[in-house]
Amino acid sequence: MGKAAYFDLFAGCSGDMILGALLDAGLVVTDLERELGRLPLEGYRVTAEKVRRGAMTATRARVITDDRVKQPDRSYGDIVELIAGSRLSDDVKKRALDIFRDLGEAEAKIHGVKLELVHFHEIGAVDSIVDIVASVIGFDLLGITQFFSSPFPVAGGSVECRHGALPLPAPATLELISRRQAPVVNPCHAAMNGRELVTPTGAAIITTLADFRRPELNLDKIGYGAGSLNADEYPNVMRLWIGKAPDHDGHEGLVLLETNIDDMNPQIYDYVMDKLFAQGALDVWLTHIQMKKNRPAVMLSVLAPGDDESRLAETIMRETSTLGIRVRPIFRHIAGRDMVEFESSYGKVRVKVKRFEDEVVSIAPEYDECKKIAAEKNIPLRDVSRTVEAEARKLIK
Repeated sequence: MGKAAYFDLFAGCSGDMILGALLDAGLVVTDLERELGRLPLEGYRVTAEKVRRGAMTATRARVITDDRVKQPDRSYGDIVELIAGSRLSDDVKKRALDIFRDLGEAEAKIHGVKLELVHFHEIGAVDSIVDIVASVIGFDLLGITQFFSSPFPVAGGSVECRHGALPLPAPATLELISRRQAPVVNPCHAAMNGRELVTPTGAAIITTLADFRRPELNLDKIGYGAGSLNADEYPNVMRLWIGKAPDHDGHEGLVLLETNIDDMNPQIYDYVMDKLFAQGALDVWLTHIQMKKNRPAVMLSVLAPGDDESRLAETIMRETSTLGIRVRPIFRHIAGRDMVEFESSYGKVRVKVKRFEDEVVSIAPEYDECKKIAAEKNIPLRDVSRTVEAEARKLIK
């Protein structure tokens, strides 16, 4: 399993801040330049320097263009052709193309044109192309395969660009955030208002790749990427946490979703439980509880793999009357389980074999099959179960 990255956006994000954080976390410039050489693009160079942002030290990454090399406005199709036709690895190509597709679709909606006709101007410039591709290369070189992020801090005001004054957040930024239904928060410092905290390039990278939650990590490195502005009031820095999910030996990592409901027709629970199981829930159960004012209620609990959290939460929201869902990571010990079919004295029957550390701990005959045998042969069910278990134990080691 690869490493995970958590984008800590307390002061926002941009393409160069993400790249700077990767370089600060150990990405080697010469390795990055070697891989960027696989992209057929000229007239630029990447620099990295340590700078101060407030009380913090961070790495300022810059893509410096050569004015002697004319760079055209590139359409979405031009950028796809540039990346797809490069010698970059397939993984890097796919991730970069996914980011540009999301960015292109956001721009197409804002400008009211087809995706193929979008001309990116600012974000199609060489520095933005390099910011995105270099960041994706950095993730690959550092072995990062999972991405998580804090909410986006968004401020009001306006920003000047090629199209003139645009409101903040920039329309492309806000569209990307909206398309992903990513969480947003107010800036943590009043001085951040009126400043572009999240750029379209930064938003595109994060909304395309990341889940918006803070994961459990054994931290390996922290990278600090500096923005261009050196504000006196706050450190203009994006922080990147890099690590691995804890190796809980003998444990299985899951999430538990819970919600308390006191105003729903109880007939609906059967339907909801069936739907949750069909969507990947490992277990679903109901607990009778008393809520405020002694109202009787039900706590709906769902145990599931972490990857299924969003889908299951959406189902609970849509299919029940709840207004909120609690989610927490949990771990469980699990034993090995096998379903074994053998020829018993009653015919073919299946048993569930529980193993722990290569030892058979228990054997449980399948209830429905034993029930059928008991009914057909007019034998007490408990006698059928005991016989099947005893015969299975002689065969299964």
